[in-house]
Amino acid sequence: MSSKENCRTELRAAIRQLSDRCLYSATKWAAEQLVGIEQDPEKFTPANTRFQRGSSSIRRRFRTSEVTSTPIAGISYVSTPALEEDEAVDGDFYFLAKSYFDCRDYRRAHHVLRNQTGKKSVFLRCYALYLAGEKRKEEEMIELEGPLGKGDVVNRELASLDRDLSILRKNGMIDPFGLYLYGLVLKEKGNLNLARTVLVESVNSYPWNWNAWSELQSTCSTIEILNSLNLSNHWMKDFFLASAYHELRMHNESLSKYEYLQGIFGFSNYIQAQIAKVQYSLREFEQVEVIFEELLRNDPYRVEDMDMYSNVLYAKECFSALSYLAHRVFTTDKYRPESCCIIGNYYSLKGQHEKSVIYFKRALKLNKNYLSAWTLMGHEYVEMKNTPAAVDAYRRAVDINPCDYRAWYGLGQAYEMTGMTFYALHYFKKSVFLQPNDARLWIAMAQCYETDQLRMLEEAIKCYKRAANCNDTEAIALYQLAKLHIELGRPEEAAFYYKKDLERMEAEERESQHMVEALLFLANHCRAHKRFEEAEIYCSRVLDYSGPGKEEAKSILRGMRTAESGFPAMDVEHLPP
Repeated sequence: MSSKENCRTELRAAIRQLSDRCLYSATKWAAEQLVGIEQDPEKFTPANTRFQRGSSSIRRRFRTSEVTSTPIAGISYVSTPALEEDEAVDGDFYFLAKSYFDCRDYRRAHHVLRNQTGKKSVFLRCYALYLAGEKRKEEEMIELEGPLGKGDVVNRELASLDRDLSILRKNGMIDPFGLYLYGLVLKEKGNLNLARTVLVESVNSYPWNWNAWSELQSTCSTIEILNSLNLSNHWMKDFFLASAYHELRMHNESLSKYEYLQGIFGFSNYIQAQIAKVQYSLREFEQVEVIFEELLRNDPYRVEDMDMYSNVLYAKECFSALSYLAHRVFTTDKYRPESCCIIGNYYSLKGQHEKSVIYFKRALKLNKNYLSAWTLMGHEYVEMKNTPAAVDAYRRAVDINPCDYRAWYGLGQAYEMTGMTFYALHYFKKSVFLQPNDARLWIAMAQCYETDQLRMLEEAIKCYKRAANCNDTEAIALYQLAKLHIELGRPEEAAFYYKKDLERMEAEERESQHMVEALLFLANHCRAHKRFEEAEIYCSRVLDYSGPGKEEAKSILRGMRTAESGFPAMDVEHLPP
């Protein structure tokens, strides 16, 4: 059996088992990967054409055969997901409980299974109780604090679940799904170390539950923790590591893992979306846009991850494309947090910030922990000059995910607006630690160092240098480096950065308001060093522009003619206007 067939067989069995335990998102994930497995050419039939899009150049672009990864057909846990089933013991009660669970009637499901002892029934009973507690927690939060309130409400069922699942684990009467739920409970209670241990036990004994991997990833805040995990080899481990590397800002390693996985899952929309997310983190917006366009062609009713696509369209100011996307998700499923964020971005690009905030709030009513909505709402409050509200929104974002550099950057901007430079610098440092390849963050830090409160110009220079090395698309860093060196009395360094700025403008075929300033400085600098021919070239370029700079260039040319008798005279008065 080929490695693709191994994966197919495992996923088909896992989908049935995950669905049977009402793990809906894990079931969907497994089914998407099953359909994403590339068909063997000899087994390919026209019936498969709906999902097998072999002509795609994007899906093949990220392939590589040189990545060192967990072998796809390497050491596996078991050949197929075979678990000890117990339908004969309590199957009838289980069917009734599952029907209640599917109707979100969690306490009734828990009650039906109260006397059942099979492992599957024990899991569903505990899982139903956990979700009943979550449901009540959400209700209490709304009652006490409103839909967006913070509140300190906790799931009241965690203590009893912790006690019961702990006993089952000690007695060896718990299955991998029970271990997953126990790890989830421990994480909710803040016991991350034990939660990590239990979740590793779960994925090592049953690797096909993506929910367990996701919870395990959320406990790995550093690469040291990730590397310390004692994980068995399986192709699911590669999915986990690819996602974890991205979260830990190891973008190249993450891309390599996804490229490797595409060798088997060549048509996985999930992998395509994850590659787009990594490229987004690298600010490769052109590539991100291409990937999302293909995802929408293949899956036209997709809403998941499309809010990131809207962020790209917003950054590129693609108004018509963003308008089309907003209309598309509105007609598909307007009450999804992603849809609300997309529509919020649309109104923000139109300059209707109040209306934008309404949609971000709607997203948060649907999912109070939706990180993007808190961050984007903070941006809108900054635009509206509502600093207290912006600070609150950004703080809520970092509470949800302390690794979100955008929220830390937003906090820095908010405090910068109020003139609290030290606070602003503190938050900019946090953001640049999380995203060191973003030129905007280094520029923000540099501008803090330049303020009258700090006047730490050498530190500002260091920050601008880092920004210049990080693809400064706004072309700020080189010009500011030249200005700072002038201020510090370093004309040679200033000339160096002015020249680099000019070279960049020429390479990008753009003109800047600073071009005449750079040309005049370089002309004067060359004249002072008696490099008259070079100075003449700079002055000649200034003469192509109107304004006071043109007269200054003529004056420089006249001065050079006077200062150096051997210098060939120029008929300045008859130069074209």
